[in-house]
Amino acid sequence: MAREDFLENNKPFVFKAACKFSRRVLEWGRDDELAVALIAFNEAIDRYCEESGVPFPAFARIVINSRLTDLRRRESRNLTAGMPVSAPEGGLNEAEFSRAWEIYLEETAAGEREEEIHEFEKLLNDYGVTFDDLVRCSPRHRDTRLSLMLAARSLAENSGLREEFMEKKKLPLLELQKNTGISRKTLERGRKYIIAMALLIYRREDFIYLSSYLKLPSRFEGGK
Repeated sequence: MAREDFLENNKPFVFKAACKFSRRVLEWGRDDELAVALIAFNEAIDRYCEESGVPFPAFARIVINSRLTDLRRRESRNLTAGMPVSAPEGGLNEAEFSRAWEIYLEETAAGEREEEIHEFEKLLNDYGVTFDDLVRCSPRHRDTRLSLMLAARSLAENSGLREEFMEKKKLPLLELQKNTGISRKTLERGRKYIIAMALLIYRREDFIYLSSYLKLPSRFEGGK
């Protein structure tokens, strides 16, 4: 995929990240934050290293936030805020800066992982599911796991089923059975697993680390 296409396809991600950081709805062509965020996303493509252990979307978001922090810092003259992505002139040498950035990345990613787990736990609780439930009900056999993931994907990607599920907080078992061909008994036994996976698939951009850990496909595959 050409760089330009990748950037264009991921402008919604950049928009969401910039708006979340700014805590307001931004507008392309009007707000500097979006231009800075798009440049930061492009920079993240060049700087990303898989060995960092941070999924690319999370890395890109960290770079975007860092660049927006720099923008805010320049505007407010608060020289103590943020961690710049590139070494400042006359400041740290390249080796020192590289290590400082690694530490910043590790600490930021660790904090985001912890926050993401808490947010997902709260979301699951809204549907009557706990992490302990998932440990107990996670399928041990590959075929069963694939069947339940198929059901979860069907639920997450079918707008009608998804809206019914989110409104009633209950699985539409009959419709899922018709759509997937999976037996009702299997669906009932894997109910909590399906709920968790469906929520994660549908909101995978909000739960980047968990999605990456579970190897859920994302829009970024093939681009970086």
